[in-house]
Amino acid sequence: MNKIKANLIVDSLKQIFPVHECFLNHKNVFELLCAVMLSAQTTDARVNMVTPYLFEKYPDAYALKDAKLDDVKAIIKSIGLANNKAINLIKMSTVLVEKYNGNVPNDFNLLQELPGVGRKTANVVLAVGFKVPAIAVDTHVYRVSYRLGFRKEEANLLEAEASLKKYIKKEDWIAAHHLLILFGRTYCKAQNPNCKECPLINYCVFKGGKK
Repeated sequence: MNKIKANLIVDSLKQIFPVHECFLNHKNVFELLCAVMLSAQTTDARVNMVTPYLFEKYPDAYALKDAKLDDVKAIIKSIGLANNKAINLIKMSTVLVEKYNGNVPNDFNLLQELPGVGRKTANVVLAVGFKVPAIAVDTHVYRVSYRLGFRKEEANLLEAEASLKKYIKKEDWIAAHHLLILFGRTYCKAQNPNCKECPLINYCVFKGGKK
């Protein structure tokens, strides 16, 4: 990989997917943070089915802080790991109220200190919520970054993120995250990737393999 090739790939993806935005419905940064936390090991579509009810009942950190665990679990029970996610949502909201007046901090390290918030979630919140250049590496981005040659096969998540940031222009980091996800969902699927119709097959190091 080199920066010229990386720019060509990103530019091609922009043409393939002219609309590339966050897939989680939200009206503010607090709702975004909650939605991303809920999205672990489930689909964005499933999260979008439960968040309208969650945010109607608990519109901010102050309301969610005082929520009963069973009530939150009942709302999000259709998604994976509902018990742990409900616990973390309440704990996260408690910290926001006690330390940040109910506001979500615009800082990578402070975000990661929140209960239930890891590196990927922090990056998404920074990029989408605060428009701070960042690349969140989820399963789609991790898979596609190897197949398109951005990272070595044995690279871990942190190394994959570093490689993407190295080759992709900083002003494209936020877009690249969404574009790589769309590409992974549409063409470069984990199982049975659509290599025959893939518009980026010439860049691919995978070409129908099993990685």
